[in-house]
Amino acid sequence: MTQDTFNGLFRRRYLSHEALTRQLETWARDHPRLARLESIGVSPQGRDIWVLTLGPEPDRRRPAVWVDGNMHGTELAGSSAALAVAEMVLALHLAPDRLPGDWPEHQCRLLREVLFHVCPRISPDGAEQVLRQGGFVRSAPRRSPGSPDRPRWRSEDLDGDGRCRYLRCQDEAGDFVASPDHPGLMLPRRVEDPPPYWRLYPEGVIEHWDGVTVPEPDWLADTPDFNRNFPWGWRPEPDQVGAGHYPGDAPETRAIIDFAVAHPNLYAWLNLHTFGGVFIRPLVDAPDRDMDPQDLALYRQLAAWGASLTGYPTVSSFEEFSYQPETPLHGDLTEFAYHQRGCLAQVCELWDLFQRLDLPRPERFIDHYTALDREQMVRLARWDQVSNGGRLFDDWHPMTHPQLGEVEVGGLDPCLGIWNPPPEELPAICEGLGSYWLRVASMMPRLVIESVHCTPLGKGFHALDVTIANHGYLPSYGVQAARKRPWNSGLEAEASATGCRLHDPARARQRLGHLEGWGRGLGDGAQMPWYQRSRGNSHQAHARWVIQGEGEVTIRIASPRLGMVSRSIRIPVDP
Repeated sequence: MTQDTFNGLFRRRYLSHEALTRQLETWARDHPRLARLESIGVSPQGRDIWVLTLGPEPDRRRPAVWVDGNMHGTELAGSSAALAVAEMVLALHLAPDRLPGDWPEHQCRLLREVLFHVCPRISPDGAEQVLRQGGFVRSAPRRSPGSPDRPRWRSEDLDGDGRCRYLRCQDEAGDFVASPDHPGLMLPRRVEDPPPYWRLYPEGVIEHWDGVTVPEPDWLADTPDFNRNFPWGWRPEPDQVGAGHYPGDAPETRAIIDFAVAHPNLYAWLNLHTFGGVFIRPLVDAPDRDMDPQDLALYRQLAAWGASLTGYPTVSSFEEFSYQPETPLHGDLTEFAYHQRGCLAQVCELWDLFQRLDLPRPERFIDHYTALDREQMVRLARWDQVSNGGRLFDDWHPMTHPQLGEVEVGGLDPCLGIWNPPPEELPAICEGLGSYWLRVASMMPRLVIESVHCTPLGKGFHALDVTIANHGYLPSYGVQAARKRPWNSGLEAEASATGCRLHDPARARQRLGHLEGWGRGLGDGAQMPWYQRSRGNSHQAHARWVIQGEGEVTIRIASPRLGMVSRSIRIPVDP
């Protein structure tokens, strides 16, 4: 074990693609029996999309969990939190005393059997541009193929200070005024405000400029949004902005889809974003009354852990995180993972800026993003000076814009303090999120051969009875939403004989179906003290073979999701 294993720079600063790659390669090189690094795709600018698989024998199929980050270019903190999960998993195997909190040995032992897939940066091109110059990048710094050649803003560092901030132009019809007390802070204009008045635009230039039209900045138009490009519920443009031409038409999203389909053993999926300090769960397209009650109970358990370990609440995507009430988003990654891949899937919006500003929670969490009034904006500027090192706001200075003429450049750079937490906040965020995801990984189903009995039947025949069980929390099928998917098949038992033979070879393979887990989530009536009850033995399945002669029988119990367990049994001579 090297000194660098538990000393990741990602806890103290945001990493370039080169530095992120170096961290992943170091782990894979130093711990080849635990860590395997693979590129699942290449971005249009030639950067690898890395997945680090953690756990002994990574090719041995067994229940697995996934975590990804930086699907959106500006949301750098997701990469750090995903890397923190990887680091915690290495600690689980190599130095459990380094894990934060109290982890019982039996829980650590079970967690060591879980595979972890970590994709820290889905959009390496987007993250690299944000790190290099700032400016908003939804997913990737490219236009959607076929976008019309209309006037639009393109971020560019015009004054050479290394960051893309804002331009302001004085205009009697301007809709902003400058804060008198906080340089760089612009406030929405009120009717009683005296001049000067200003218009605000991103620091950059207008592409396809006609010499007259100054377009309204639209950071979502004509650019891909990877979180609208997945197969479940996908809708084309213009029904869904950022959707692409078809699901998976972006190489980054296609890589994720292909990986998920090739790994049916995934049971839990965490998609990391910023900002807000909230977990967002399915359903995306319907209210909770339409959700399977068993799945909803599982998400209530996740919500309790999330609040305890991170301080973040959990909300329904449809009910509290749709931009317009009862208007669902389409092509969402977690909906794909939940409905099509059978995963307990959710988003985490890292970084609780609203709580740091002591803002009241609105009726719908999404309204936080449009509810900041002028007094609260001033509070943000004060917080920036006291707790963020003044990273957000810079004073204005004049410059000559190549298209607009005399303007001023400066103002807000939201990258560190709004879109992402200050680097000083990363250690606590990483610790809480990592602890949470290991707790969720503790829910994995666990396939065991519970008992084997060989009973003489006389005349050289024996009955071989095998009991198979799921000793884990989750059922073998994952979530109810995807239980009936054709690929989500149950267990199958198979026996092969050496020296002896199966009396009925047609029954060598037997379908056993799915096995329930012991967990029920929270709020299930069966847990209540007025009528507590278990599910019976639906966590078990049984298989029987009749064997003729002396020899050895090998039984294999397998499913696409749980992997395989096997045992060899010696069949004795009749007494």
